[in-house]
Amino acid sequence: MILKSLYKIFLIFLLTQSLFAKKIIIKMATLAPEGTEWYGLLVEMGQEWKKVTNNDVRLRIYPGGVVGDERDMIRKIRIGQIHGAAVTTEGMTEVNHYFTSFNYPILYQSYDDVDFVRNELSEELYDKTEENGFKLLTMVDVGWVYWFSTEPVYTPSDLKDTKIWTWAGDYKAVQLYEKNGFQPIPLTSMDILSGLQTGLINSMGLNPMFALSQQIFGLADNMLDMKWGNLTAAVIVDMKIWKRIKPSYQTSMITIAQDIGTKFQNKNRNSSNEAVDTMKEYGLTVNTPSKIQLQEWFDLIETMDQSFRGSFISEKAYDRLKEIKDKMDQR
Repeated sequence: MILKSLYKIFLIFLLTQSLFAKKIIIKMATLAPEGTEWYGLLVEMGQEWKKVTNNDVRLRIYPGGVVGDERDMIRKIRIGQIHGAAVTTEGMTEVNHYFTSFNYPILYQSYDDVDFVRNELSEELYDKTEENGFKLLTMVDVGWVYWFSTEPVYTPSDLKDTKIWTWAGDYKAVQLYEKNGFQPIPLTSMDILSGLQTGLINSMGLNPMFALSQQIFGLADNMLDMKWGNLTAAVIVDMKIWKRIKPSYQTSMITIAQDIGTKFQNKNRNSSNEAVDTMKEYGLTVNTPSKIQLQEWFDLIETMDQSFRGSFISEKAYDRLKEIKDKMDQR
């Protein structure tokens, strides 16, 4: 009996060692093109992972949207075609509905606001992501989202006269925009430029670094100087492949991802302004709204507020965000 028990323990030990001994290649996708800061973050992370795991874990990056849009990436992780992704809130909302909290327009007007909400929601963001089958390794903001357009936009009425790009597959956003008198046109992010060239769309909410890297400002050469939202991004890995990595390696890999993410974020928080300055040199016009025009945007959001719950933002995330906003107002 004792021999049988020892034999079973020995077999389990051998199986465990075999599982962890196998070399692992993590296939990770991103929309970020080669040469961008976000792509560079992933390259550096992969190099450091390789070192701390004695070459047992390697990162293979698929940049520039070659795997598809962010929703495609999440779907392909779920069916095992890739193992991870570096995505914005658009992709993360497919994984964890609490990430819709970052969709609330004009709520975030400073990085202190962003940090406060992220810290308050930390448990929901990390734990719920893991419960849904993904390991959240690091989370950073990629900068502010502004309205870019082919003609000047100063007010909500101006924006309603345009054809707005929205993420393909985000039907709730389309319904919300239509309900409030806007003209949304769903396209993949890779189709924005061709959509502008054909006149299918003529306005879009974008991060300046994306507008610069994709040369979108060459056609949408007007930017409204108003922070519409904050673009938060995350690096995630499928839990199935994550569990195959030695626990000691996991700890080191998370530390590396978070350290590199923090370094990227600290540098990146100035990069949006630098991107705008570069685009201005090549013809971008930055339009500053008056106080009266700015108030029109705040009035619009107040009118739309109840429409956000259960559509643009999940019900639980909306209710939690309201609690956090009350704390923000008391700071």
